[in-house]
Amino acid sequence: MATPFDEKSVNLCVKLNLPIIKIASSDINDIVLVKKIIETQKPSIVSTGGASLEDIDNIVQLFSDAGVPLAVNHCVSLYPSEDNELELNQIDLLRERYPKNVIGFSTHEYHDWTSSIMMAYANGARVFERHIDIDYQAVPVSSYCSLPEQADQWFKAFKKAIEMCGRSPRKRRKISSTEAEYLTKLLRGAYAKRDLPAGYILTPEMMLGDFHLAIPLQDGQLSCRGVHKEYQMISAVKANEPIMVSQLRSLDKVEVK
Repeated sequence: MATPFDEKSVNLCVKLNLPIIKIASSDINDIVLVKKIIETQKPSIVSTGGASLEDIDNIVQLFSDAGVPLAVNHCVSLYPSEDNELELNQIDLLRERYPKNVIGFSTHEYHDWTSSIMMAYANGARVFERHIDIDYQAVPVSSYCSLPEQADQWFKAFKKAIEMCGRSPRKRRKISSTEAEYLTKLLRGAYAKRDLPAGYILTPEMMLGDFHLAIPLQDGQLSCRGVHKEYQMISAVKANEPIMVSQLRSLDKVEVK
């Protein structure tokens, strides 16, 4: 991909068969250039540094009307950017305002750009831009750029963010058997406070009088999750003994629909 700054450069992008075109923040209002890029029908990415919501609305609408994919990058056009200037919460704003567009982050910070990519990913950014430079003929590398070996750290932080964020935020995560087993061990089980005879009706109202809940929950024991129902004791239970599910008959009426 490349960033053309004039119409001739757009033609060169087409000649080189570049699959993506980048639009710089400074050109978000250059309608002549933007329309030339749209004519290529190539997916594009626009940075939004310094742009108003109206500016962003306009370019998003132009690409939408033409049916050309456009990713919208949150960007602060300060080179370099201080940590307190990153405004990463703007990613949330862009995601909510442009739900049909991929949202990204164009980054120019220089203190800690591994944490920022992780937070940007967690906020929903899925396209990322960072300036890469090399040492060449004693020309100093700009502070907002990364050396190739530093870019490797950046990608590792990106992959760590994916690992830590997990799956889709639109549906409940899958609970592992290990987690479920751990939580089961923390459930309370029902214990008799006094001798309970066969035929005794066990109700939630009897909680304080005739039985109590305590850890550990034994295998097959009535748990705190089941005490909201009514049961009849099939067999007697001695004081301080666990009340087992096999000793109970449910009195709750089940309506079949």
